Amino acid sequence: MKGMKKRVLPALVCILLVSLFVSIAMASAPYLRMATTTSTDNTGLLDYLAPLFQEETGIELQWVAVGTGKALELGKNCDVDILMVHAPDSEKQFVSDGYGVNRREIMYNDFVIIGPVSDPAGIRGKTIEGSLAVIMDKGSLFASRGDNSGTHKKELSLWTGAGLQVPDKESWYIQTGQGMINTINIAAERDAYTMTDRGTFIKYEADHKGNPPLVILVEGDELLLNQYSVMAVNPVRCDNVSYDLALKFINWITSEKTQKAIADFKLLDKQLFTPNAQ
Repeated sequence: MKGMKKRVLPALVCILLVSLFVSIAMASAPYLRMATTTSTDNTGLLDYLAPLFQEETGIELQWVAVGTGKALELGKNCDVDILMVHAPDSEKQFVSDGYGVNRREIMYNDFVIIGPVSDPAGIRGKTIEGSLAVIMDKGSLFASRGDNSGTHKKELSLWTGAGLQVPDKESWYIQTGQGMINTINIAAERDAYTMTDRGTFIKYEADHKGNPPLVILVEGDELLLNQYSVMAVNPVRCDNVSYDLALKFINWITSEKTQKAIADFKLLDKQLFTPNAQ
């Protein structure tokens, strides 16, 4: 027994030392803090891109997925180094106010209106303006994210663009205050309509083996374009940000190789995002 203790103790010490060295190595590796939208996370795009980025640059990508409004606030508060979001007007204001720099468009998809296969309001194939008008007129259940995300901002602009008063406390208008996948699930539980980006819908569709409870009913309108961009947090305002790492990511994601990787990212053999970096 005494001999066994002598052999076990050095072995335990070796294990502890190896663990310590691994922890130190991981801690010393450079990392980039990103605030992004729920769609880039829910779809699995970042899980797909992050290892490629680390393999090519040695930089670990760490991210928090929130609505675009919250992501911009994290940037203003110097809590992240870079943003990947999809609310162009808010992004341009963020840059104009001096909070962000080097904004670059990287990819797009589109928004779609989804709802029950039975389509109780009869909006299938209508224009976006026509479908919203019918939903409002009939008081059909509609689930809104209600969270100041890029998707929520877009939805609000579509109500006003259709010449309609933005719904708020109407009994048929469900404000979930949650991310896109949760909002879709709530809509499915209530047999309601909702608006989502196509990438997240494809992920939802894949999760249901190609036979989801909600289906696309309105699509293809040029008003439904959904543009994504990246931008660095301004180091002049935030001296704690890793601006050099942010620039490396911007250059990497706009490169021809990474743009092709984005185009190759598919579920159910469907492309979730279309690269368009200039």
